[in-house]
Amino acid sequence: LRIVGVHERARHGDVVFVQVTNPARRSMRLTQLRYTFAADGATVSTGVVALSREIQPGAAVVVEVPLDAPNGTTPLTMIGELTAELDAIVRIFRVSAQIDPHAAE
Repeated sequence: LRIVGVHERARHGDVVFVQVTNPARRSMRLTQLRYTFAADGATVSTGVVALSREIQPGAAVVVEVPLDAPNGTTPLTMIGELTAELDAIVRIFRVSAQIDPHAAE
């Protein structure tokens, strides 16, 4: 899981673009991402994104995650759980990524 960008929207907060790669040898279907954004040890935003995305082996997709928080200069951490189906078995992967607001400047 890797942050590929942040887009500032005029309304409803920002959108964080998260790249998800399938390292398995078989296709994987993403079904849900539960996430928390935190800064300086405090929760900034939480939510759930419902997904229905198929990822082929070795391929990657970009998932849009809403960030309902005021713009700031403090680095954020996104942590969460990505739910996917692999060979008809539901798997939950713990995920985390860093967002550096200065990198976009």
